[in-house]
Amino acid sequence: MAEFDSYDIALTANKSEVTRKHFERSAPEQSATWRLDANRSAGNDFRHVQLTPPASGISVQFGISITSPAPVSAQSLLLAVSDIEAARELLVARGVEASEVFHCSEGTACRFAGMGVRVAGAHPERLSYNSFVSLNDPDGNNWILQEVTKRLPGRVTGDTIYASTARDLAQAMSRAAKAHGEHEKRIGKADSNWPDCYAEYMTREQLGETLPKENLSPLSVHPE
Repeated sequence: MAEFDSYDIALTANKSEVTRKHFERSAPEQSATWRLDANRSAGNDFRHVQLTPPASGISVQFGISITSPAPVSAQSLLLAVSDIEAARELLVARGVEASEVFHCSEGTACRFAGMGVRVAGAHPERLSYNSFVSLNDPDGNNWILQEVTKRLPGRVTGDTIYASTARDLAQAMSRAAKAHGEHEKRIGKADSNWPDCYAEYMTREQLGETLPKENLSPLSVHPE
């Protein structure tokens, strides 16, 4: 579901709420389909839980005596997802209370409380970084899902290309196919070198680099 930027998050878990309702389940990772990596405790004063989203190299840690901030103090923590509507549907189906998908009337600042104006629905042009869903964890900390379909330049390095889901890869191949089709229309014939063209297009797209001119398609390029 999610594709994370490279940072770690630590949250303080409220003993009475999170411990009882979440940590003691036989399979606590099932609620959001994240992998449970660690669930350790030492008496009643320490608890360490680590979860990892599907296909992510980044994990989320939380528990008791992990960090000093009080519950509710963490707000607008971003989780990047490749399909905002599918991500919300998955969360709601698993019992998570989440807002409707929204975008900002201008820019992207409305994801923060008290900033800008939120407009119902995904961004009309489905621009990357511009569609959101808001949800709270049992402690009251706030999380924001942000749809990211194309990274800004420099946000992805070569060794992390397509470390994501099969759905993301299929969507990227579809965009490359459309771009290659436009290229073949321009040259007036089929181009048998499509594997190299697809690879070049997909690599540059995810790295945020300029797309190759021979494959450039207005349908696949969006201003950031």
